Amino acid sequence: MNNYELPELPYEYNDLVPFITKEQLEIHHQKHHQSYVNNANSILTKVDEARENNTELDQKAIAKELSFNISGHILHSLFWLNMKKPQENNLPNNNILGLINKNFSNFERFKKEFSNTALSVEGSGWSALAYDNIADRLIIIQIEKHNVNLVPKLNLILVLDVWEHAYYLDYKNDRAKYIENFWSAIDWNEVNTRIQ
Repeated sequence: MNNYELPELPYEYNDLVPFITKEQLEIHHQKHHQSYVNNANSILTKVDEARENNTELDQKAIAKELSFNISGHILHSLFWLNMKKPQENNLPNNNILGLINKNFSNFERFKKEFSNTALSVEGSGWSALAYDNIADRLIIIQIEKHNVNLVPKLNLILVLDVWEHAYYLDYKNDRAKYIENFWSAIDWNEVNTRIQ
């Protein structure tokens, strides 16, 4: 069976400076994201071994650990892809701009709502922009940890990791500054691709 693998970044470790330093990005990618991959693979190995040996599993614990680690892997994989080299006046374009204007009246309102959602995460979690195919609208959601408050069937199109491990070396406890600087590094072309 296949295992989860740490994805390569679509840029070099120093390409997100000044938003994220090389050291911060290396630790986040190689240590934190890698740990979710390793943990998910380890749990799946235990499940396979228990089934082969016909031994009991703590299904509740296994389900919770798998949900946490696989969700951590998926969210981080999306996070790496929705960033690029920071630039001033980095604004959305194409389809996403039209959808933002339709759903939030204007970009500044969307930016404020998304940033406030990220800032208000209690402890560790994510701010995410999702597209709801059923309601045909954009929705901002707050994901606790990696796996709490996820809404089934929503397509995540933009995610921001606000766990302290994502920014602590560069920003200490200034989450607001980290969030503000994130806007310069969003790859709006990737966001547009996810809407397709």
